[in-house]
Amino acid sequence: MFTSKIRTAASQLGVAVTIARSADAALAEMRKSAPSLVIFDLNSARTDPLGTVAVMKRDVELASIPTMGFVSHVQSDLIDAARQAGVDEVLARSAFTMRIADILARGNG
Repeated sequence: MFTSKIRTAASQLGVAVTIARSADAALAEMRKSAPSLVIFDLNSARTDPLGTVAVMKRDVELASIPTMGFVSHVQSDLIDAARQAGVDEVLARSAFTMRIADILARGNG
């Protein structure tokens, strides 16, 4: 559902997005061409967001890429873990959905 919302908003803004379906794919894409922002669904088991951020923060070429994660506002343990792992900004799913166009535009600029 969120992938569709991200793609739709990106298309309307003319912003290029790449959706990675695994941690390895995400890291490979980042190494190929550093994005202006990496957005994580913090509940995604396939992409291991916290592990991926940890790898990013240890990699000199990836450490400075801004990161954002979204999660249910009631998952305070996951929110804290994401911040400790190095996610730059953590938003509730509802806030992310409402601000998606602004987030993508900001990441593109």
